[in-house]
Amino acid sequence: MIQQEKMKVVRQQLVANHIYELTLEGSLTQQMNQPGQFVHLRVADSYEPTLRRPISIANIDQEAGQFTMLYRAGGRGTDVLSLKRAGDEVDVLGPLGNGFPVEETAPEETALLIGGGIGVPPLHELSKRLNARGVKTIHVLGFRSEKDVFYEEAFNKLGETYIVTEDGSSGHQGFVTTLIEEKKLAFDTFYTCGPTPMLRAIDHLFEGKKGFLSFEERMGCGIGACYACVCDTTDGGYKKVCSDGPVFPKGVVAL
Repeated sequence: MIQQEKMKVVRQQLVANHIYELTLEGSLTQQMNQPGQFVHLRVADSYEPTLRRPISIANIDQEAGQFTMLYRAGGRGTDVLSLKRAGDEVDVLGPLGNGFPVEETAPEETALLIGGGIGVPPLHELSKRLNARGVKTIHVLGFRSEKDVFYEEAFNKLGETYIVTEDGSSGHQGFVTTLIEEKKLAFDTFYTCGPTPMLRAIDHLFEGKKGFLSFEERMGCGIGACYACVCDTTDGGYKKVCSDGPVFPKGVVAL
């Protein structure tokens, strides 16, 4: 059930180059049951900036009533958000969208989780949920360079983890698809989130494989009313990333 709530900032810290980790507390956390969903944040009480900012959920702690997000600062709204400190409030709408279906991977099977940049965070909660089901997880996480890498230790605790950087300054050099082909990673289901070029490459690489892709799109309302985040589908129609997605089975979105 979607709720709107002014949630309290528990902590905020810089964890990589322009990447902030923000933890909020409030009753809305109890509605968060699917990894891969997102929230829509109003970063200020004024009318500037007007639109909310969509941010994915990286960690859910319902017992403590807290959830954590990671986001990249550098835009008008995210720069304002990065100034929030413990005790401040943030207006949150959520949880929104359809997340990753953990039930699609059976216990004792293997799931390959592939993230690129700011598409990495939602895979953390997903990996936790899969581990709890008895699923083995392998993580391939792509970044531009060493200064952009985050959550490597957190993913290592959940399963085999590979870091890939474009310049080779950390982990393996190249792209996530390069490493996957080199290592010949075996899996039953794949889950991925990241920029569209990465999703397109993975979609083509894993022809015939069962998988789920989470799309990043600019959004207006976040609830399917404004049609700002429409994407084309393979059957000639369209889907709204905010309400129909952001996670779609492989083969639904035209790439």
